[in-house]
Amino acid sequence: MKKWLFVFTAVSALGTSMIIGLCRASAQQATPPSAAATPTPKPTIADDDEVIKIETEAVNVLFTAQDRNRRLLTNLKPEDVRILENGQPQQISAFSRQIDLPLSLAILIDTSASQERTLPEEKEAAISFIESVVRPEKDEVSIISFTGDSTLEQGMTNNIVRLRHAVDRVQFVPPSGYIGGGVIAGTPPVSGSNQAVAGSTAIWDCIWVTSDEILGPAPDKTRRAIILLTDGYDTFSRKKLDDAAKAAQKAEAVVYSVGIGDKFYDGVNKGVLEKISEKTGGRAYFPKDEIELREAFKQIQEEMRSQYLIAYEPTNGAKDGSYRTIEIQMVNPQLQKEKVKLTHRQGYFAKTAAKK
Repeated sequence: MKKWLFVFTAVSALGTSMIIGLCRASAQQATPPSAAATPTPKPTIADDDEVIKIETEAVNVLFTAQDRNRRLLTNLKPEDVRILENGQPQQISAFSRQIDLPLSLAILIDTSASQERTLPEEKEAAISFIESVVRPEKDEVSIISFTGDSTLEQGMTNNIVRLRHAVDRVQFVPPSGYIGGGVIAGTPPVSGSNQAVAGSTAIWDCIWVTSDEILGPAPDKTRRAIILLTDGYDTFSRKKLDDAAKAAQKAEAVVYSVGIGDKFYDGVNKGVLEKISEKTGGRAYFPKDEIELREAFKQIQEEMRSQYLIAYEPTNGAKDGSYRTIEIQMVNPQLQKEKVKLTHRQGYFAKTAAKK
């Protein structure tokens, strides 16, 4: 079976900046990551800083609960909700509130022409987010910039200084003949494929490679998330939105989209950013200024540290690698009246049977 692989080529003596390219290669389909957990006699409520481990083929699902005023609820009980896989109710084997899990984050920064004027504010907010969120003894972050290509500015690290320098390095590099406002004067060279890459945006490719190559190998006991800073207009990806969502789901990564656009271009494509976040269990934010941008980062931080975890053993025990939908429903009548919203990933890939 053919698969797109991304090749990393070092371009810095320190190894902190790398180019991610696409090449065609033959490969077996990777077995999707699946969380394992430890069974308990019955669901119990606990504040835990580790993902529950179950000896059998269990599924772990993180979710958040918010009231109509978007306040996070921290007092849910197992009997308040139920979980379904492919529409079939499942028996909850563990339930806990996750408040202090280590974080494995990837911050993706769009540096295409449409972000030229907004990039400085994005960088300042990203640095502020890193400095306020990252705990060096627990968390790790990577920085990726992207146009038509994706550049690994900084691999996973807990070093705040390196992360700050990586964000500082992110910049808009205009293609040849660029005079501003998205206008390129003159005719690019016939063989100038780099012109098309530099002047384009490949959001889905960037999410796909980040999930597959950076967050996929992250330690098991971490909460994995992508912080996506872009206007949402993809013009160059070989992958589709659904490909990017499935890659994030396989890596058990949540995508938080921060839609930032330039009024001189097309603004923000809210629909696709809401879709990629919804599919992976995250949320989309659309700040209008720097103050709202910083508030969006603050809300992302609070949400990542205020989640619940449900574990269940699927009634369908087939190891067939199939995609299975997940739905968590509120069954508490009072909370239903209060229109509490539950946010979680929409599915996962079952494991495949080991080859003999």
